[in-house]
Amino acid sequence: MTSRHIDTLVIGGGVVGMSVAYGFARAGDSVCVLDGSDDAFRASRGNFGLVWVQNKGLGRPAYARWTMSAARMWPSLAAELAELTGVDVELHQPGGLSMSFDESTLTASSEKLNALAKDLGITYPYEVLDASGLRKLTPQIGPDVVGAIYCKLDGHVSPLRTLRALVHGFMARGGQLVSNVNVDKIEHKLGEFRVTVGGETFTSGRVVLAAGLGNGELAAQVGLAAPVRPIRGQILVTERVEPFLRYPCHFVRQTGEGTVQIGDSKEDVGMDDSTTLPELARIAARAVRCFPMLADVNLVRTWGALRVMSPDGYPIYDASTECPGAFVVTCHSGITLAPVHAGPLVDWMRAGIEPADILDFKAKRFHVQAS
Repeated sequence: MTSRHIDTLVIGGGVVGMSVAYGFARAGDSVCVLDGSDDAFRASRGNFGLVWVQNKGLGRPAYARWTMSAARMWPSLAAELAELTGVDVELHQPGGLSMSFDESTLTASSEKLNALAKDLGITYPYEVLDASGLRKLTPQIGPDVVGAIYCKLDGHVSPLRTLRALVHGFMARGGQLVSNVNVDKIEHKLGEFRVTVGGETFTSGRVVLAAGLGNGELAAQVGLAAPVRPIRGQILVTERVEPFLRYPCHFVRQTGEGTVQIGDSKEDVGMDDSTTLPELARIAARAVRCFPMLADVNLVRTWGALRVMSPDGYPIYDASTECPGAFVVTCHSGITLAPVHAGPLVDWMRAGIEPADILDFKAKRFHVQAS
């Protein structure tokens, strides 16, 4: 059995894990990422690609601040990755639109954002657009759309390009990536972690669990909890069309290649990432209702993927007291939060100064709710 020593081991090579690993490598640590096989359930490959702020943190202002910080940091991260790797992640932040088909929904959305602004003590960066105002931004909207919420911080990226850039950037900064492996055991003895993978053992002073749905089982080995469950989302992709949608919507966006990506569903179906015709039909019909011109556009592929969801939908950021140096990171907004995962979150794990906005995202909150 061979053995390797490393400063930080990150278990999980999706967008969340690679964002964290990139941050550690950028800070000068020796870092190794242990990633699963290609047939693993990967949220990163099914990601819609939104950098999204609006409606994030309703009733939880700390999460709104955390998300807004991430959105504001995205241009710097995108430029850094492009310079380091030559990969353009196709970041565009012209603002985003949440469409409404009736006035009551539009009014309710506005009232929720007003309440969030009051909790935050700021002027929240959004506007309510009626159909006339919306048509000035997006002339192709259908007659059923009565208006939209516009938030100037919103945008989108290519999720696959982003993952590629993070992997290449991580390796350019000296990081090691070990793929197609499953972690058999994590032990903590005398201040050191021993992680067994097949016939090899990795030793490190720090372990970060970023294995998505796999965190549930791994966390218990280091005195942590990660109560996560899968929520399926289905997506359709069209053929390339002439540019028509500058502003991404929460369920329709046009990619840099010209294809139109259409989502989303939220289905509690266990570990089933297949697609279903009724749900795809519902998603397509809503998109056509929003943009009638899509009725004549060909679909080229569909897929399903499993989101990583905690019981309340918010992230879990936790440090082990039983095994100091072990951390768990899990969320369902890995694209949006990539800059803060690579920056402030890594700073906390390295130096112990926890950002105020994540103090309430410990797994113990679920024990309190249950009791």
